[in-house]
Amino acid sequence: MVKSERLLSTFLELVQIDNPSGGEGPIATHVRGILEGMGLTVAEDAIHNLLARVPGEGVPLLLNAHMDSVAPCHGVQPVVENGVIRSGGDTVLGADDLAGVAAILEGVRATLEAGGPHRAAEIVFTVQEEVGLRGAAQFDTSQLQAREGVTLDSGGEFGGITIGAPSQDSLYVVVQGRAAHAGVAPERGINAIGIAAAALAAMPLGRIDEETTANFGIIKGGEATNIVPDRVELWGEARSHDQDKLVAQVQAMVGAFEEAARARGASVQVEITHKYDAYRLADDMPILQRVKDELQAMGFTPNPQI
Repeated sequence: MVKSERLLSTFLELVQIDNPSGGEGPIATHVRGILEGMGLTVAEDAIHNLLARVPGEGVPLLLNAHMDSVAPCHGVQPVVENGVIRSGGDTVLGADDLAGVAAILEGVRATLEAGGPHRAAEIVFTVQEEVGLRGAAQFDTSQLQAREGVTLDSGGEFGGITIGAPSQDSLYVVVQGRAAHAGVAPERGINAIGIAAAALAAMPLGRIDEETTANFGIIKGGEATNIVPDRVELWGEARSHDQDKLVAQVQAMVGAFEEAARARGASVQVEITHKYDAYRLADDMPILQRVKDELQAMGFTPNPQI
């Protein structure tokens, strides 16, 4: 049923469309055209999330992937060598998650071409996943009839099934010091960047344990090399499969900033936003068993993992 050459062609077309988070308009237009070419009705919201309905039997199955990729994703030039697809070297390839988009498109197209009875489906392609699931958060789920589904967005060996995900808290931090001329009176200043650096050096980051991670990925501050910087902003996150560990990790991060600021006569403000809650699928969930059965029927060993 599935046509491998068409699947490859679809994927190569997708990865050559610029798709940064927040700029998914062009790729949404392209994907919508493919879906409508199959005869499907497609709804597109203001931020370019797509919802397509596949007629069929029973309660629809949700099929989901996201259309954005991490930077640098402009001008992707895919290279196919010995059955392997790579980027030209200056960009990401965009397999996260355009491989999932392409797989869903080909699976649905092949099913419709085969004819005969099949389960109904609802396809949701979201945007801005790479910057905090913003597309999914803004998608109107009241439109859906599906009560179970599969998201194609993970790496690893074929057969892996993600059955759990961590909670996440995001942190926005502002360290406020005092400006001064760095060449005339640096001792009058309080270096906000230095305070942030001391805090980051003091706190646990990276892989905390098997269930918990933490990171600061964006830092902005300073105006000129001859001015002691009086303000710096930082954006970070912490994730854990255990809520108590998440709380403890965030407290450690906040505490490190507060201690570094206090020691140097500065101030700090921290905004914590709880993004989403952890989940873990029960072993006896019907959708999980069906996915396992399909993998085994294809000759692969199911590998549930978190």
